[in-house]
Amino acid sequence: MDGKAAGGTRAVVTDLVELVAKALLSGIGVAVAMSVAILALSAGAQAASLNDARTGTLLLRSEAAGELAPAPTVETQVAIEVNGMIGRIRVSQVFHNPGREFVEGVYVLPLPENAAVDHLWMRIGAREIEGRIQEKEEARRTYERARREGRKAALVEQLRPNLFTNTVAHIGPGEYVRITIEYQQPIGYDAGVYRLRFPLAVTPRYVPMGYRDDPEEAYLPDGRGGGALNSVDIVASIDAGMPLAKVDSSYHDITIEKAATGHRTTVMLTRDQELADRDFELAWTVASGVVPQAALFTQRGADDMVHALVMVMPPQPGAAETAAFQRQPREAILIADTSGSMEGASMAQAKLALEHALSTLTPRDRFNVVEFNSVTRPMWPDALPATPQNVGYAREWVGKLKAGGGTEMMPALAFALNAGETPGFLRQVIFMTDGGVANEEGLFRMIVERLGASRLFTIGIGSAPNGHFMAKAAQFGRGTFTQIGDVREVQEKMTRLFARIEAPVLRDVAIRFADGTAVETFPARIPDLYLGEPLMVSAARAGAIGTIVVSGMRGNEPWSVALTPSPEADAAGVGALWARARIASLMDEVTRGVDPALIRPQVVKVALAHHLVSAYTSLVAADVVQATLSRASLDLPQTATPATLQFVFGLLALTGAGILAAFGRHAGARA
Repeated sequence: MDGKAAGGTRAVVTDLVELVAKALLSGIGVAVAMSVAILALSAGAQAASLNDARTGTLLLRSEAAGELAPAPTVETQVAIEVNGMIGRIRVSQVFHNPGREFVEGVYVLPLPENAAVDHLWMRIGAREIEGRIQEKEEARRTYERARREGRKAALVEQLRPNLFTNTVAHIGPGEYVRITIEYQQPIGYDAGVYRLRFPLAVTPRYVPMGYRDDPEEAYLPDGRGGGALNSVDIVASIDAGMPLAKVDSSYHDITIEKAATGHRTTVMLTRDQELADRDFELAWTVASGVVPQAALFTQRGADDMVHALVMVMPPQPGAAETAAFQRQPREAILIADTSGSMEGASMAQAKLALEHALSTLTPRDRFNVVEFNSVTRPMWPDALPATPQNVGYAREWVGKLKAGGGTEMMPALAFALNAGETPGFLRQVIFMTDGGVANEEGLFRMIVERLGASRLFTIGIGSAPNGHFMAKAAQFGRGTFTQIGDVREVQEKMTRLFARIEAPVLRDVAIRFADGTAVETFPARIPDLYLGEPLMVSAARAGAIGTIVVSGMRGNEPWSVALTPSPEADAAGVGALWARARIASLMDEVTRGVDPALIRPQVVKVALAHHLVSAYTSLVAADVVQATLSRASLDLPQTATPATLQFVFGLLALTGAGILAAFGRHAGARA
């Protein structure tokens, strides 16, 4: 061994001892301390970007390297509470700066598209940052006041849908950073199976420049190609509102404990040390049934309001044959966008989707096909019986469709919704488009005003349809939104769509209090219940909820069930779900033409009461340590330096419907 190699080896050993000592002084266990130190030494300097992160990650940027790359994760603690189809997740992560210089850190947390962060805490030594919801103008004043008083603060506003970031300046050598967030997301459900996924897979670890005396030392491994061994603790509590038939983890060994009473089930990782090379996914099913099942979850708020979630489950997919008698004659109006933006693959997908829709019709049904571009052209002036001859003619008509012209949706929707109800038929409008229009609000108003007894189902065609318009149009139309991004998806997705909508399990669903009091529900116009697609409705009442009655038409027979909450019930997330639905409903009023000045104070009141980011409120994160404390009085760890820690935060995005996004912007100066 030559002198350079020997010196490098001595440096590695010295650094390892130093890192273990610092980790132990921070209060973590010996095993974890060793893991952190070894990770720091064995990782290569791998550049990364904000978009690289697949899980909660602290990216470090040293002055020397000038690149972002992941810091070692010391531990990850995840607590999940599921009530019905609401997942409430709390994530606490500790990261370590193993280097010998100050670095800037950017915490990145990719979220599901339908998730929303509403609480945030960060701690470095004795310094604490806590996020609070305030009206936008007040949030900005809080931010400016904190800066003037020498405290650290961040103003969190909306920018982008599924990436959460914080920027932290001057993380000291060997320092530990704990970041805790809470967010909420709906539980996925498909073919009778509930699924919830939490990201654990990580990118390779990073050692900032300045950690090594000789950055060119070749004997240090580069850290590529394997997952890192992290201290991961996950506990999930599930209450589906009805007995569970099965609980399983797709990729990890779990331990399951069922409560002696009620429907609560607790799930834990069997091992507390896991390779961070695969995400955690939990899947469960409820006990099979051949009739709809309903459950009620409640949560009391600070304002003496009790919030309720009514969940109605369709029969399990295996019971589909028992529901065959429920199939009613349908009047299907198939509308296809043939504008110029649909040319190519999108047009091919639309024609395949129309072909599949025609194949689901029976002689008992009625139907019509409509194309629109710059003009609206129906196949017939009115719907006709789905005889073999008429369906054959429609196939030929569809085969000749070509893309070209503008995207005038209004006349096409007006044609479909002006026809009114045909007695004895379930009227369904199937609307296929890429959604590329600018007059969304006018279209929404027309759907609300003219829908009547029809149901509107939207199908997004192409790789990038206007998802907001399509989903909102389906919501106003008491239907569903399906996206088809590839020709290969047409058969599967259209089969699943029509398997659901051609046989509603419950129609004309209504919810009322048993004492006869009217219930303000969200959504206000409750959609039908279809096979494979649960129904969730939020409500609230001052004092107590009492018994709620859910009713509807099952086939040609009335169906109802009475639900009474437990006095001790307190289901996490139900209040936030109601508040998000209430805010979305208020913002829909703006869409319908109501003066925003009348809506704003109502939105602000709900958002402040439930700690939610909205169009009129922001999450402001401020240092909760008093500015009057001297630097000497702070209980800083031994790894701290005399420099005052400086925090500069990035933008955090949360959509008005509860969807979060963020982008980093750096500012500030050393105090």
